[in-house]
Amino acid sequence: MVSAERQRTKLLIVDDQALVRGALGALLDLEEDFEVVAYATDGAEALRQIEAYAPDVCLMDIQMGGNDGIAATQRISEQYPHVAVLIVTTFARPGYVNEALAAGAKGFIVKDAAPEALAEAIRRVRAGLRTIDPALAETTLFASTNPLSDRERHILRLAGEGNNAPSIAAEVFLSAGTVRNHLSSIIQKLGVDNRAQAFALASQRGWL
Repeated sequence: MVSAERQRTKLLIVDDQALVRGALGALLDLEEDFEVVAYATDGAEALRQIEAYAPDVCLMDIQMGGNDGIAATQRISEQYPHVAVLIVTTFARPGYVNEALAAGAKGFIVKDAAPEALAEAIRRVRAGLRTIDPALAETTLFASTNPLSDRERHILRLAGEGNNAPSIAAEVFLSAGTVRNHLSSIIQKLGVDNRAQAFALASQRGWL
């Protein structure tokens, strides 16, 4: 018979806020079938901790300094497909749900979910099932799809960081005129008046 200790699900918590990491760890350690084995502050550290501690489930934030959670999820799903990634974030945006699932995440839940909902989500992804916060799943189902191409998203992200057309052009290996044309197309697609509004809208909808 397998011991209760060996049946415990090993967890890695990835979040750039120390208070959040600590609170999640303390909460989940109260569950008899969970064991928090490691913490990480970004995607790069998460990969090192997976190699060192072999967790079963990785609880991943989305927006972190250095590496974002979507990119980290993609790397984990490629390099450690046996590790189930559960996105745990304050950013309840339909676009993020779609991106996270496309990157290989097994679930998506918001940080203000009830503790029992978080625990159940962990158990479901550990069992190989998909799980999404119910209210967010409904919103995602009826949300419009991202109208921007990968290049347009890249250009809009750079514009949102305060870069002008020439500096963006140097970054993406295009002419400044072509970059301006892309920005005009983005503004038209999103139905806004300028690039600042375009960046705000795309960010709010999780399209970047």
